[in-house]
Amino acid sequence: MSKRKQVSHDDDKSDSDVSLVNVDFDFFDPNPDVDYHAIKRLLGQLFQRDADLFPLHDLTELILSQPEVGSTIKTDGKESDPYALLTVLNMHVHQNNPAMKALAEYILDKAKAMPALHADLVSIFAQTSKHVGLIICERLINMPVQVIPPMYRMLIEEIERASAEKRPFDFSHYIVISRTYHLTPDEEKYVSANTQHKQKSKKKRTSSTSAEATRPEDGIYSFHPEDDVIIQFASHVLDYCLTKTPTEPRNAESFGLDTRGRIMLVPHVQLPPLSYRMSEVYAP
Repeated sequence: MSKRKQVSHDDDKSDSDVSLVNVDFDFFDPNPDVDYHAIKRLLGQLFQRDADLFPLHDLTELILSQPEVGSTIKTDGKESDPYALLTVLNMHVHQNNPAMKALAEYILDKAKAMPALHADLVSIFAQTSKHVGLIICERLINMPVQVIPPMYRMLIEEIERASAEKRPFDFSHYIVISRTYHLTPDEEKYVSANTQHKQKSKKKRTSSTSAEATRPEDGIYSFHPEDDVIIQFASHVLDYCLTKTPTEPRNAESFGLDTRGRIMLVPHVQLPPLSYRMSEVYAP
């Protein structure tokens, strides 16, 4: 089913070879008939090296089993592959699903590094009246962050509608899993030097350039800019190392990304203001 919202994105390069690309992003319900493989690939991208720890087939099927909640983004119509996905799954209702069971154990294991988060998760998982929702959000690397706010707005509307219909979408909290990467000081210098070199060919610098040049104290960077907003409304945020080690060791010459993961716990009451803030920060 095609949804009512649409975002247009202009990709305007400021280099000498200026190019302008107009792209219309259409929002659709997850399509069980055509989206399976693309969604499974997005899940593999989200969980990175640790994806092998979860039966992604079961998780993909679970997402496709509730097409009335959640959104995908496509550019070539309903039958094309989705470039982005946002949905929420009830971790209580689906606790016996192999993928959800593995994910719950994984999240609790990682949360041991932050006792306060672990204690809250144990308490939340024990609830019976209200449940915890697992928000899954992933997209292809070239998708602009501006597509995310409308997806969150639609998700909130769908959760409210499903709850009003007495369906199991009455959540007290949401767990958001995201991707990060770590840069050492030496890697930071290497990236900064290359960024400055590229900037010399541009006529002006954007304000985001100086922001990107500011190194986080822990050297952890987000793959998705919207994490900065989610963190503001989360009760707990945990950055963690992946369980599985890289197939090839990193070295000083390769500068391969040290990819990691992030868990954000967001109270239900914070989801609407979170969505509103995203719309302000990342307006189309």
